Amino acid sequence: MTVILPAHEFLDSLGIQYKRLSFPPSTEKGAAHVAAALGFNERQMVKTLIFETDTPEFALVMVGADQNVVSGHLKKVLGSRNIKMAAPDVVLQVTGYVIGSIPPFHWQPEGFRTVLDESLAKQELLGVGAGQWGEEIMISPHDLVKATNAIIANLTDKESSVNMVKDLRNYFC
Repeated sequence: MTVILPAHEFLDSLGIQYKRLSFPPSTEKGAAHVAAALGFNERQMVKTLIFETDTPEFALVMVGADQNVVSGHLKKVLGSRNIKMAAPDVVLQVTGYVIGSIPPFHWQPEGFRTVLDESLAKQELLGVGAGQWGEEIMISPHDLVKATNAIIANLTDKESSVNMVKDLRNYFC
């Protein structure tokens, strides 16, 4: 039986192409384990992280399973000197989802900021949580940006500057 989740309905309403994949619900939590279960590399499986600023504002940050956010880069992107990962109970309150399969779209209020690490935009296909453990959405980076209204910025490469991409018209080929 095909599971239809709010994330699927949202993408369908926008006419965005994606593929539904399932993995065993017994799979150990974490995007790296999902990558192994589905046969993709870790960079293709997206961690959706909720950060909190001192303003207070929340932001969704997307990086690969094999990556970590450089806090200085994220502080520049968000324009805040104090950021922290939101606590699990706060994540549930803000997103409506428990940590582990937060979809990066459909639940955000108007103006909610979303940031995609620049290295993910260079992948052919990305996997994101569908909102239920065991269900994954495979989507192109271009369509992920379209669905999330994400900013693209370097969040993970310490050796490079932040490099926020402002004009996406020629970014995706």
